[in-house]
Amino acid sequence: MDDSERPRKLQKTAHDMTSPATEGLISTTTSISTPDGNTAENHGATESNGHLNITLKSIPETDENGQPLSKNQRKKLLKRERWAAGKELRKEKRKEKIVAKKERQRAAKAQTAAQDGIDPDDVTLLSRSERKKVEQQRSVLLPIAFVIDCDFDDLMVEKERISLGSQITRSYSDNAKAQFRAHMFISSFNKRLKERFDTVLSKQYTRWKGATFMEEDYVVAAEQARERMRKPTGGKMMGVFAGKDAVSPDDGEVIYLSSDSPNTLTELKPFSTYIIGGLVDKNRHKGVCYKSAMGKGIKTAKLPIGDYMQMQSRYVLATNHVIEIMIRWLELGDWGTAFCLVLPKRKGGVLKENPGERYGQEDDQGAEADEGDAPASEVKVQEAVSCS
Repeated sequence: MDDSERPRKLQKTAHDMTSPATEGLISTTTSISTPDGNTAENHGATESNGHLNITLKSIPETDENGQPLSKNQRKKLLKRERWAAGKELRKEKRKEKIVAKKERQRAAKAQTAAQDGIDPDDVTLLSRSERKKVEQQRSVLLPIAFVIDCDFDDLMVEKERISLGSQITRSYSDNAKAQFRAHMFISSFNKRLKERFDTVLSKQYTRWKGATFMEEDYVVAAEQARERMRKPTGGKMMGVFAGKDAVSPDDGEVIYLSSDSPNTLTELKPFSTYIIGGLVDKNRHKGVCYKSAMGKGIKTAKLPIGDYMQMQSRYVLATNHVIEIMIRWLELGDWGTAFCLVLPKRKGGVLKENPGERYGQEDDQGAEADEGDAPASEVKVQEAVSCS
């Protein structure tokens, strides 16, 4: 290319000669025309998003122990503080999105109704919130109570505590949506578990209907449950309890469910309270629930898993699985079906063909297979069938 054809380099002007040190200090103010003809200044995102006003300068250079913080550590703290400061803004945006989504859904339903010649009001009744109300109205409260004992906070690490919180939430949800539901209590609700529910989970549990959270232990919870079930609103004798109107509230029992108990539960009884240990510990602390119940003079029993199921792992279940199994029994009156519907597939459970024959007998063979003392092929068990 000839020199005369080459484009000339543009000369640098004064406003281009910005040093790196002053580059971040350039004002972002711009003029915006308003409807009345005046101009308004836009000072950048820091005016509309207050959390961005938090700068690195506002982050201390030392930690609470006086140790110096590196720049990366201070940046992480800055990011965390900005995230916390923007919580309300994000909450408002989520609400706006939800409202907009509902409006779109309502409009779509109205359009569909108009095309099909259906009354739009009838279509609106089929919204998720309305369906939930209908389900709650159909759900029948029985005179029976479940108590989740959370008195093991100090035995769990944070990850396990988070898992327990999820199990409690799932248990409440399963019970609230069940065809036949029970009174629910969460006892010894204090320490770090309560702190998590109050902060990270934004106290959502305070809006749970039919669930009572209390700092007292399960003995006090069982007493409150007994008094509540005595009331006219304490539950109806329906489902598996139908025809048991002669049963008195004084006939009710208080039973702590534990896989370590020598007793096996055969049925759930009216006006009785069943306590489930709220402990996630990967089997580090064996027998703590059983010892706690024995120390307070409370009866114990285990679910009849060994009488109905051939398992490939231990019989210890998550809290929400125990709750769901009992809810299923209240609905079906059949332990075998309840186990099949609830037990995780990873447990490898299969239903025994003649489970009733093993009632009242020690499941020694099942225990051997459970603990892995002998290969499954060498353990003589009843013929089993798949739950599927």
